[in-house]
Amino acid sequence: MRRLADRFRIVFIGHQGLGPEQTRDAEVFLRDHGIEPVVVECSVAVNGGPLFYGRLAANLLSPLPYSVQRHSTAQMQTAVRRMEIESRINLWQVEWTPYAQSLRGRVHSPWVVMAHNIESQIWRRYYETETNPLKKWYIGRQFRKYLDFERVIFNEAGEVIVVSEPDARLAHELYGRSEVEVVSNGVDIDHYLPGTTPRDSKAILYVGALFWRPNLDAVQVLLREVLPRVLAEEPDARLQVVGRDPPPWLAAEVARASNATLYPSVPDVRPFLQGCGLLAVPLRIGGGSRLKILEALACRCPVVSTSVGSEGLDLVDGRDYIRADDPAEMAAAIVRCIRDPRLANELARSGRDRILESYSWDPLAQRLGEIWETRLRTAARPGAPPRRPCGLSSGQIAEDRGWPAGSSSEEEIDSRGLA
Repeated sequence: MRRLADRFRIVFIGHQGLGPEQTRDAEVFLRDHGIEPVVVECSVAVNGGPLFYGRLAANLLSPLPYSVQRHSTAQMQTAVRRMEIESRINLWQVEWTPYAQSLRGRVHSPWVVMAHNIESQIWRRYYETETNPLKKWYIGRQFRKYLDFERVIFNEAGEVIVVSEPDARLAHELYGRSEVEVVSNGVDIDHYLPGTTPRDSKAILYVGALFWRPNLDAVQVLLREVLPRVLAEEPDARLQVVGRDPPPWLAAEVARASNATLYPSVPDVRPFLQGCGLLAVPLRIGGGSRLKILEALACRCPVVSTSVGSEGLDLVDGRDYIRADDPAEMAAAIVRCIRDPRLANELARSGRDRILESYSWDPLAQRLGEIWETRLRTAARPGAPPRRPCGLSSGQIAEDRGWPAGSSSEEEIDSRGLA
């Protein structure tokens, strides 16, 4: 958004943060970068406590997946309707597939979906890895709901954008979407830089939002299956778990583990990426592509990851990172990096070169801007077929500031706006 705000008028609509200070900081940040914030005065329901389980039970009666229902608040829907009526919006972008539900039937301007994951793929992997029979049954229902939901949204959207070629193929295979655009995840190469001091070769790092189930599963694999194997070979090795909002049970489990420390909600992850010996990514559940790997490689930090963790990234095993798909393989790869600094350094050097070549936000933002322009011109073309009714919630709006006036289509677009 920061890179496109010079070319487009962008409005960002989102639910308020967890507290007034966080919300104010976000509004100031957006305005400082030329982006108009619209804060929906409602927080998304928190996962946890008796009410959470009541909402899970109530969702059994809904055709929508729980996360879609949870984020489709009445306040967000009202904000979308008001923005559609009162503002001159050329284009809506949904910055996560579930938010599309808040747009359906409420906007008439074109809209696109930025699908950071194929959500049904994540729920399929949840289902495959769950061992509790009751949870597995519930997860199976969510998986099937997501298949139905994504099929509708991907076929209603004017444009579907995914972050990797594998996700583009999935969108075609699962939902018959013939045209899918790919805009990879990226990294700010001027913000994530290599450190200036030597790395601690025995410090193993895990980074991730610790309220998200795939990350919790990965940390458990590290603590229970990978770290004990590493310590048997390298007793001085240490695990650093860094992430936002860890649940109390995870904090207790890290405290009980040998040579493991939890760093919750740190203000800046870069010192950890710049100082550790390597980043371990034992993900078994996921989709899209992993920002944590891009940020680590940008900091010239060696990476050991499962295939699921590195999925969607154009990286070469053995050159840019090491792939390890079970706990024994991952432990062995970590020990190799600890004992062979030359190998670790070469992986880190090659990984950063790959980031500089393909994953800087600058060309990726340029690509997204081109998709917006194409969609806007198509929508403004005389005789263009009417769109099916649809609706979207948290998103972006933009107006192209750089088109020369000339055609009636361009003038029509330039007189309105984009969100």
